[in-house]
Amino acid sequence: MTDPMRRILVTSAGGANGDGYGTLLSFSAGGELAGPFSDDPRITDPRGLSLNPAGDLVYVTSGDDRVLALDRKGNVTLDSGRADGLDGGGGTFAPDGRYCVTLRRRGTILALPPGLDTEGELLLPEAAVPFPRGFGFGDGGQLYLSSGIGPSGVGDNTITVFGRDGRLRNPRLVTDPELSPLDLAIAPGGNLVVSSEWPFGSPGATATIREYDPSTGRLVRVLVPDPAVEFTRPRGLRFGPGSQLYCVGQDHVVAFDFPSGRFLGVIAELRRLNGQAVLMLE
Repeated sequence: MTDPMRRILVTSAGGANGDGYGTLLSFSAGGELAGPFSDDPRITDPRGLSLNPAGDLVYVTSGDDRVLALDRKGNVTLDSGRADGLDGGGGTFAPDGRYCVTLRRRGTILALPPGLDTEGELLLPEAAVPFPRGFGFGDGGQLYLSSGIGPSGVGDNTITVFGRDGRLRNPRLVTDPELSPLDLAIAPGGNLVVSSEWPFGSPGATATIREYDPSTGRLVRVLVPDPAVEFTRPRGLRFGPGSQLYCVGQDHVVAFDFPSGRFLGVIAELRRLNGQAVLMLE
């Protein structure tokens, strides 16, 4: 039986990022569309999505060059204000509690205070990677940044490692000819999990979830959705209750049993979803 209080939140891209709905959508635990999670006009072409450590605020990176925090009813409670040219992408919380967002044009990561009341500071130098995708923090404070291909076709396909001090540790942790990363998450055991569309942007691209050893970059395994689902354009990853791994893509949110790697099926489906990030709100 599904939990009636659980919701699935998905950022659906629009505008230059695709033909999606350009808003933050809410689905029931059973996958039924409930509509926009918020009607606030400041949410446009949203990208990154993360729940704060206290579990009471949902942080959203808006295509309006701002970051917002919403309460569980969808009301905006914090607003960073517009920063022209921000072009923020995926976001997650650092161990020190700051909300961190990739800056796609600048090739780096911005760390904002949880109150969104200052401009924040760069965690990495400008142009640290050609085009930043998802990232995550290891137990030792190291930062794993997936470096992918940008919309212009420029970039590389690897995972770059930085130390706690922001210094480059390994420019190419992963050498995998079938990796084109779109998001990265840290698995419960510490391994790196990456959503991949290879070759990026190709009509015949293969969508996979790839798991790597964080020390050696060795490919541990590949998780593949049932071909009958026709899952394409994989983007946001999220670990949820019961060791389940969720991934959102073009028209679907899918799930895997992570310990076994078994594909659990489609959790939510919506034509033109063009999902960028997914969050399970308990």
